[in-house]
Amino acid sequence: MLRIAQTLTQQLQEAITRAYPEAAEPAAASGQPLDPQLAPASKPEFGDFQANGALALARGLGQSPRAIATAIARQLTVDAAFAELCLEPQIAGPGFINLTLRPERLAAELAARLGDPRLGVERAQAPGGGSAAPVIVDFSSPNIAKEMHVGHLRSTIIGDALARVLEFRGHPVLRLNHVGDWGTQFGMLITHLKQVAPETLTTADAVDLGDLVAFYREAKRRFDDDEVFQAAAREEVVKLQGGDPVSLKAWGLLCEQSRREFQAIYDRLDIHLSERGESFYNPYLAAVVADLEATGLLVIDDGAGCVFLEGIKGKDGQPLPLIVRKSDGGFNYATTDLAAIRYRFAVPPSGDGAGRVIYVTDAGQASHFAAVFQVAGRAGWIPEGGRLEHVPFGLVQGEDGKKLKTRSGDTVRLKDLLDEAVERAEADLRRRLAEEDRSEDEAFIAHGATTVGHAAVKYADLSTNRGTNYQFSFDRMLALQGNTAPYLLYAFVRIQGIARKGGALEAPAQDPLVFDQPQEWALARQLLQFDAVIVEVEEELLPNRLCAYLFELSQIFNRFYDQVPVLKANGPARASRLALCRLTADTLRLGLGLLGIPTLDRM
Repeated sequence: MLRIAQTLTQQLQEAITRAYPEAAEPAAASGQPLDPQLAPASKPEFGDFQANGALALARGLGQSPRAIATAIARQLTVDAAFAELCLEPQIAGPGFINLTLRPERLAAELAARLGDPRLGVERAQAPGGGSAAPVIVDFSSPNIAKEMHVGHLRSTIIGDALARVLEFRGHPVLRLNHVGDWGTQFGMLITHLKQVAPETLTTADAVDLGDLVAFYREAKRRFDDDEVFQAAAREEVVKLQGGDPVSLKAWGLLCEQSRREFQAIYDRLDIHLSERGESFYNPYLAAVVADLEATGLLVIDDGAGCVFLEGIKGKDGQPLPLIVRKSDGGFNYATTDLAAIRYRFAVPPSGDGAGRVIYVTDAGQASHFAAVFQVAGRAGWIPEGGRLEHVPFGLVQGEDGKKLKTRSGDTVRLKDLLDEAVERAEADLRRRLAEEDRSEDEAFIAHGATTVGHAAVKYADLSTNRGTNYQFSFDRMLALQGNTAPYLLYAFVRIQGIARKGGALEAPAQDPLVFDQPQEWALARQLLQFDAVIVEVEEELLPNRLCAYLFELSQIFNRFYDQVPVLKANGPARASRLALCRLTADTLRLGLGLLGIPTLDRM
């Protein structure tokens, strides 16, 4: 329907210009097109679209909105192309223009999607028709020598879904994993391991990652409490940054061990990333500070190099500083993030040449990124038309509304959370098989439980507006009713059952589609909204919009299937209803796939 909406917008603009040339003059002078304020109809009885532009024109034209809407509608009716597309426009309320597409046009749009692997979603076009600049999605970003925990869940899943949608739209996407693989923590850990477990620094896999995490906690305790240890740890950081071969070997072993553990999680969730950690930008840090100094942004304050922020003040009313070089000459996270932005927008071979850079992190880092983005913009590192966006998300909470923890109060390991999801999905599946007196082999059960368990975790996260916290509940996310992955997967399974009962879902309809039931038209209209939803997610970076669409599609399909005969229908009605089933299955498969969720033919 996106292409139809664009056509209607143009037709409305031309109708307004014919009816009120004086209204078009200011728009033409400003270089901005007239906005007819076309939007999807708020209710089915209002048609398919609603144009509200008459209300905005009323003051300038000195007429009532309803009179303006009537004049615009009159111009529409004499447009032959409009008449082929829509029924006669209707004026409602104070001046709304309701537009209803002709049934034959809706049916033709639907038929065009049969056999189309993109289901009507067009590829994004680069400005000027040239090759598109890459879109960078920075997500997941765990820390070396630490296990992935529930705090990494949202960044990993949201970032992957956004990357999938952007890739599907045709953007070249660079998925970057900005792992924490550099800095003071390595000085602490290596110093501690030299004293308590030196074999870990020369031999691969001398201990597992869980032991490394325990060693890291011990090292952090010593760093906080022991000044001698703290000094030794700082010296170790200097050695590492200076390229000391012993320190570098130890660092490499620690990174490699963590990397394998991270990859095991990514493989389970079908997440694809290119690692580019903090250490990658180490050679560029000095140039960042030099650039800031050359542009006059760098100020030395109490021995530290910083940039004072515009419009961001502290409690004392003074501009807050963003420190980019510490008083001891060292660099920090802000310096690294600035170096990353500078590199990512820089033209190849000096950088990635990105046109859009998206950071998927928790909302707690919003102030940090606002400061870093401001400094990058003032330094001139963001090219004209370049987009730099922070995609914040809320906390994962327990059912008590507090931050999700284990019973002992520890952070929940992501591996344990996924394991429990699969175990619970398997228990649900075995119970259902027993109730239905069905017998399935162990491979079927294992595959189904793994798919449903992982899908439930992903969908529960993605279906929530990312800007809010959400309460993690296995019972809710694994339920077969409500806005859950199992509900959507079961709708897909139900359609596959039609094929097993003799419905030829794979045979494209040869004759025009014919519909005469309101449930058919409701399903057809929902299917045609898919392209607009995908473009909305691409722009707004809100995966929950796609989840809401797929949930509503599943509900509408289930009502259609429960109330309208499909396999028992005859002739054109049977073929047309099977076409609706096929398109619903294709849309669910593609939509869930963009969320990183595979479908099942049976559950």
